[in-house]
Amino acid sequence: QVQLVESGGGSVQAGGSLGLSCVVSEYSVSLFWMGWFRQAPGKEREGVAAIDPYGSTTYTDSVKGQFTISKDNAKNTLYLLMNSLKPEDTAMYYCAADFRARSTEYPPLNRNGYKYWGQGTQVTVPS
Repeated sequence: QVQLVESGGGSVQAGGSLGLSCVVSEYSVSLFWMGWFRQAPGKEREGVAAIDPYGSTTYTDSVKGQFTISKDNAKNTLYLLMNSLKPEDTAMYYCAADFRARSTEYPPLNRNGYKYWGQGTQVTVPS
């Protein structure tokens, strides 16, 4: 059973940085399409960043240049480095994984295309 465990969330002042980690068990991260998603209270879960098995990345427009997704195959860990954080970045952040290649039906930032999910880690940027 694939398990994803996030860590690294917390409260940070606006303009600060935070790094999230997601450790994957049972299979190598090199086999998965992986992504970071976030969900703010009262809003739908949205895709933030994704990375394919070969390391190619995709970002939603609102975080381009601000967030960086990466992975360490040796540590079986997915990362999200978040810089210049804003109050609107406040949300529960989830990592997700799926074996299937992305497609027009399941583009990289579509949450419906991911089978495996972590429990989430809270990021709060007070206004």
